[in-house]
Amino acid sequence: QVQLVESGGGLVQAGKSLRLSCAASGSTFSINAMGWYRQAPGKQRELVATVSSGGSTNYADSVKGRFTISRDNAKNTVYLQMSSLKPEDTAVYYCKATRVVLTPIRKYESDYWGQGTQVTVSS
Repeated sequence: QVQLVESGGGLVQAGKSLRLSCAASGSTFSINAMGWYRQAPGKQRELVATVSSGGSTNYADSVKGRFTISRDNAKNTVYLQMSSLKPEDTAVYYCKATRVVLTPIRKYESDYWGQGTQVTVSS
């Protein structure tokens, strides 16, 4: 099992910055990709950014150039640095970790989610 705890959310003005953190505990040795997703009121949860165990990153078009995802494998922590925030970035931000276990027979993948942290951007 993997437990994820997010922190760093809050209320900020448009144009400002905020950094989210997500600390993983438990069976962290088998975590592969980690990422951030968000869900605004009345909308579906959407991908914000992901980072692989090797450091490859992927971003939603809406946040490219403004958000940066990074990962500290020694601390089992993933970060999301958010800059030039816009009111439309307002959402609950969730951390996700994918755990991969390989056996001679098959590969097992399990997704784990944090409890979410609220980010509110005022205009």
